[in-house]
Amino acid sequence: MKTKLVLWGTDATDSKVLIALQLRPEENKVDLWTFPDKDLTDAFVDDMLNKWRNGQEVTFPESNTHVVRELSVTESLLPEELKVKDGHLIQRAQTEWHFVVLSMKLNELYENELGDIKTKVDSLTNFSSDVFNELKEFWNKVQGQIRDKNLIRDHSDKLRNNTNEVFGRLKELRASLDEEFRTASKEYAANFHSTLDDIDKKMDGGRLSAVFEELKSIQNKFRDTKFTKEHRAELWDRIDKTFKKVKDLRFGPNANNGNSAIDRLQRRYDGLLSAIDKMDRSIARDKKDLEFQDRKINTTDGQLEAQIRQAKVSMIKERINSKGAKHAEMLETKKELEARMVTQKQKDAKRADKIKLEEAKQEAKKKIAKDIKQAEAQRSTKDGALAAAASAIIAGKTATSKTAQSVMEKVKDAAGDIAEMVEEAVEEIKETVTEVIAEASGVNEGNGTDLIKDAVDTAEGIASINLENDGISPISSEEE
Repeated sequence: MKTKLVLWGTDATDSKVLIALQLRPEENKVDLWTFPDKDLTDAFVDDMLNKWRNGQEVTFPESNTHVVRELSVTESLLPEELKVKDGHLIQRAQTEWHFVVLSMKLNELYENELGDIKTKVDSLTNFSSDVFNELKEFWNKVQGQIRDKNLIRDHSDKLRNNTNEVFGRLKELRASLDEEFRTASKEYAANFHSTLDDIDKKMDGGRLSAVFEELKSIQNKFRDTKFTKEHRAELWDRIDKTFKKVKDLRFGPNANNGNSAIDRLQRRYDGLLSAIDKMDRSIARDKKDLEFQDRKINTTDGQLEAQIRQAKVSMIKERINSKGAKHAEMLETKKELEARMVTQKQKDAKRADKIKLEEAKQEAKKKIAKDIKQAEAQRSTKDGALAAAASAIIAGKTATSKTAQSVMEKVKDAAGDIAEMVEEAVEEIKETVTEVIAEASGVNEGNGTDLIKDAVDTAEGIASINLENDGISPISSEEE
């Protein structure tokens, strides 16, 4: 838990100042420095935020104001003339630092008790089960305070290290028992390796889901088994590799390669849901811890423990408020992502419809060209007769009336056949385009109608050009 805080604020003249606070837990006091913004450099501000706050030494400029304030539960850490935007940071630091002071007092009691036990151990020449049990009882009591979080991490770590040193001396005297522990650890490790060998064999032909569940059971059993450090590290590495192998066999090594916009949004959304879930569980744990502390306050053994629990209640409440604000921000982000995902899906759908429409147009053009080609092939068989009839009409000045009428009838028949073929080709093209449009999902009715019209105009235009290229023009009633 940090005992230093740096943040921006304003002084009595409403001038911007950098505020630095440092707890002195042994004396229950707080050092407070203020630095005028006009006299600061970017390098100094950066050092205060990233070095001094994390425990490194930083040289202060001469233009600073220093005061010492008593740490109080009710009064603010800052004097009235100093104002800060992030007031919740000050209040949270105040509750946490009060807990630090109380934790330090409790730590001092345990350090003194441990010192007495250490004196007894140093005087031993042979292993003593009585002293060993006394040390175990002491450590169990400390562990209870650690579980209840009545000791800050620095204090609990120091107590743990000092206790381990005393245990280490006793373990030297109890070498035979240690040897038994190592032997047992070796046997446990051998059994686990044998079980994992069976798991490897089951991967080849067994149901991977069942193998995965069995592996989870092995992992839980592993956590509850006591091993030497070497055996635990060795087994943990193998269990981890086995888990990865089973997952690769079940889901494939590249199960998630999507990198589209919607895929990226989905991954971010899923990650946010996971973070929200973790935050919900974290807040629920804090509330449960708060209920526990409220119940414990009335059953404490001494005033010091009661004060510690009251400080913890305040600290937990501040933590819940801070997490609640973050949770609200995460929910707002969730709404934004959901809206962006809806918009992106609509964009993707429109893009897919456009691609299908273009594909339908290309397919329609290919079928139109094919149908027109077939129609031209059918018409070519009658082009010769039609051309001959046309030539006869042109030379009609020297032909008899009966001969001219006969030629005219042949021309009419040929032209009628050609018109009928063109009409049939156009109708067939209409049907072809309609089928292609119907097959392309997402194409609206308006686009389909325009495509059919374009296709018909193209077919009729091609037919008209071909007639004119053959030297034939429509026959009027006068020419008849």
